[in-house]
Amino acid sequence: MDLSFTPEEQKFREEIRAWVRENLPQEISHKVHNALELTRDDLQGWARILGKKGWLGYGWPKEFGGPGWTAIQRHLFEEETALAGAPRIVPFGPVMVAPVIMAFGNAEQQKRFLPGIASGEVWWSQGYSEPGSGSDLASVKTKAERKGDKYIVNGQKTWTTLGQHGDWMFNLVRTSNEGKPQTGISFLLLDMKSPGVTVRPIKLLDGSHEVNEVFFDNVEVPAENLIGEENKGWTYAKHLLSHERTNIADVNRAKRELERLKRIAKSEGVYDDQRFRDEIAKLEVDIVALEMMVLRVLSAATSGKNSLDVAGLLKIRGSEIQQRYSELMMLAGGAYSLPLIREAMEAGWQGDFPGSNPALAPLASTFFNMRKTTIYGGSNEVQRNIVAQTVLG
Repeated sequence: MDLSFTPEEQKFREEIRAWVRENLPQEISHKVHNALELTRDDLQGWARILGKKGWLGYGWPKEFGGPGWTAIQRHLFEEETALAGAPRIVPFGPVMVAPVIMAFGNAEQQKRFLPGIASGEVWWSQGYSEPGSGSDLASVKTKAERKGDKYIVNGQKTWTTLGQHGDWMFNLVRTSNEGKPQTGISFLLLDMKSPGVTVRPIKLLDGSHEVNEVFFDNVEVPAENLIGEENKGWTYAKHLLSHERTNIADVNRAKRELERLKRIAKSEGVYDDQRFRDEIAKLEVDIVALEMMVLRVLSAATSGKNSLDVAGLLKIRGSEIQQRYSELMMLAGGAYSLPLIREAMEAGWQGDFPGSNPALAPLASTFFNMRKTTIYGGSNEVQRNIVAQTVLG
């Protein structure tokens, strides 16, 4: 197995790097490199830039309007955009629901929904978790009752990331209570501007508004928005979750944040501390190991071999690494990383008191936010059980 890149792949990398350097707005790159909060305009602005180039759906085949890149080319694109300071592509549309529509939607649904996703004009949200259904996703209770050519949806979703911006939502809904819980779930596309949809913010510890509760009160959804067959949504959900868990690993962002950690450690005078350097070295080894695992999967896909189903394993290691680099940044910053005054930061304050480092102001927010990574997308405890059963046997 050869994990080195070919000359053609290296040339492709240089082309991506040059294009990103030319087209990524400096103000957005600055925010990403310094972990400052990105607005909807920042996220969707970058999505539209990629959409105009035809790269927002960078993992899509040509038949659906994508570039038709190989797995290696997709990896290089992700790496170069991350290192340049581009925002992560909001995954719910191009990375998550689009593959489901391609694989299980009909031609009319593909024609209707994919162009808006590819252009970055339509913002999608994910309707999976509920107050009593997180890692046990098969227990969803949001009900969709078929009445003629419509479904009437009632229930609640929670932890809906960036749902306040959503135009459309893909939903797991219960259409039957017969048999096993998994057999009564359907996959429904819902216009969030429909009467009866209420989005309520959940404020996080740092005061930000990233996640939401979404309520459905007799929401009418055309039956033509059902993906695939009724009561087969669990199959489609599993297809989607494999994309989500691989995306959560985000090895390229970890490489960028490792360099940020080193900058902070040097600026705070702790980089020369041998014990702290040991912690950075261990983190770097784990990031390289995660990258090698990703490259092994890509190599197997390129050679036509069947790779192990390691989406859960990538999610476990990637999420733990994200938590570790945020913890080490906090340790490097010491007491100066603790203040978190959102109103002052929004007004432009970045730690401008004597002895402070402006780079430290967002650290507490990042630290708090990263606590979620080992829970969402399927908690790591559940993922370890799945890996034990499906990979180790």
